[in-house]
Amino acid sequence: MDAGTLILLVLAVFVAVYTVKGIKLIQQAQTMVVERLGKFHRVLESGINIILPIIDQPRKIQWKYVHVDPAGNMLITRKSIEKIDLRETVYDFPRQNVITKDNVVIEINAMLYFQITDPKRAVYEIVNLPDAIEKLTQTTLRNVIGELDLDETLASRDTINHKLKAILDEATDKWGVKVNRVELQDINPPRDIKEAMEKQMRAERDRRAVILVAEGEKRSRILEAEGYRDAQINRAEGDKRAKILQAEGEAEAKIKVAEAEAKSIDFITKSISASRGNPSSYLVAIKYIETLKEMVSGKDNKVVYLPIEASGVLGSLGGIKELFDQIKPQASS
Repeated sequence: MDAGTLILLVLAVFVAVYTVKGIKLIQQAQTMVVERLGKFHRVLESGINIILPIIDQPRKIQWKYVHVDPAGNMLITRKSIEKIDLRETVYDFPRQNVITKDNVVIEINAMLYFQITDPKRAVYEIVNLPDAIEKLTQTTLRNVIGELDLDETLASRDTINHKLKAILDEATDKWGVKVNRVELQDINPPRDIKEAMEKQMRAERDRRAVILVAEGEKRSRILEAEGYRDAQINRAEGDKRAKILQAEGEAEAKIKVAEAEAKSIDFITKSISASRGNPSSYLVAIKYIETLKEMVSGKDNKVVYLPIEASGVLGSLGGIKELFDQIKPQASS
């Protein structure tokens, strides 16, 4: 092989290597920052891109990856990468101790979802983007929790998440990063605080149970009193109605008796008047005989006293006898 052939062969290999180095295949949702002679040149898009090797060089950035092994331990690895992932990334930060407003040390595990929106600023505005976001999240979390009591911290997770998101999104905007979501996975107070909270919870439940029982008994007694009252009212109404009906019945009975007596007296009066007798004497004698009958009908009555007017009454009885003697011949004729 002569020198010319060797030169051509070397040149062909160089061209092939140069061409291969100059072709950059960028996958979907990825990008690459290219510098020309050490200065920013352009951001490559997804697909096939052509660059000038040696003159154009990809800018490498430091990236941190978090993995969890089968035992549950968190493993962190750091790599220098050329391609930047534009998809949403989740970072599960290690647990950290935070002090609340009432000086209670709690352990919080936070998780952050962010996405790179401007690769140029993500490369040139910050040295190590993952570490910067982690430190910013930790310090912001301490500031937010430091403004809240323990009870507020435990009961206001959504409020803390929204406040952290707003602060981090504003702070990372100049880095070309969009913070989409912040979540507090676990909030663990100290053991003595947990025991005190459990005692407080049990006491509160016992108090609610006692209140519910008392309210139930109160309601039961109220219902019982209302039932007794309604029963008394109904009984009184019934007695009232019964007495009214009884009085009406007695009144109607007396009216019927009076009407019957009136008819009887009217009949007797007409009969006696037809025979030219005195009806008044007859009625007085009848009433007097009924009264004497009641006087002597007692169980222990031994002596019967006749009033002075008894002779007059007896005279009326004689008149009655004569009256009947006169009525009989008339009836027979």
